[in-house]
Amino acid sequence: MASLCLLGVLLLVTAFGNYIMPYDPLEMDFSVVGGGKPSPPTSRHLLGTDNYGRDTLSRLISGARVSITVGLVATGIAIVFGVALGALAGYSGGAIDMLIMRVTDVFLSLPSIFLVMTVSAYLKPHPYNVVWVMGLFGWMGTARLVRAEFLRLREMDFIQAARAIGVSPHRMIVRHLLVNSMAPIIVSATLRVPFAILTESALSYLGLGVPPPYASWGSMLNHAKPFITTAWWLWIPPGIAISLTVFAFNFVGDGLRDAFDPVQHR
Repeated sequence: MASLCLLGVLLLVTAFGNYIMPYDPLEMDFSVVGGGKPSPPTSRHLLGTDNYGRDTLSRLISGARVSITVGLVATGIAIVFGVALGALAGYSGGAIDMLIMRVTDVFLSLPSIFLVMTVSAYLKPHPYNVVWVMGLFGWMGTARLVRAEFLRLREMDFIQAARAIGVSPHRMIVRHLLVNSMAPIIVSATLRVPFAILTESALSYLGLGVPPPYASWGSMLNHAKPFITTAWWLWIPPGIAISLTVFAFNFVGDGLRDAFDPVQHR
């Protein structure tokens, strides 16, 4: 519940960031820039500024909007593709199932982070490109999960009864099989968001994600590399933000898994 409250706060920050940022995250305060060095925290800039005079707190809030939005949207794309392919494979069986699962195995055999990095390196750096790349290369686990659920459910009595009375395949998938598979899908989506946030942070840290001067938590860490021993306020806040967000999503996912598990209640 504490993690859920934290996620609620983060989502509010993401939605209303423009109203709570003390400064424009791209605005440079030349009164605090001295010799191209970051300025430490003051009453005017609570988390200090970077070497360009940009407010760290404002960039942290702006980075939250980018990182969390990228994580949620990329996860949504991966879930949609995974559910569609997994449902088709699990319901159809036979050659279609074999083809989809072998394609899934091929993608799973490739290191996902290196695959995303390779594709991102050939694309123009942009948040939309990061979202689509992570979404299109993150559906495999969901597809296998949904397929397994469909294979389990389609042999149950209520599915056999629905098939006996002539329920159409579309209605069978949407109203019977998919509805009864939602619990593991929701848990999978919740646990996938932190992976997407970490992937975006890693890409931005390597210069393959959100392009400058726009801020994400990963790009803030990348920008802080030259000042890691002299300006703690540039790398500790985004590092803590990434860690807390990932922990919160993981704990919420664990809680949902326990809540949806009937054995856990018994």
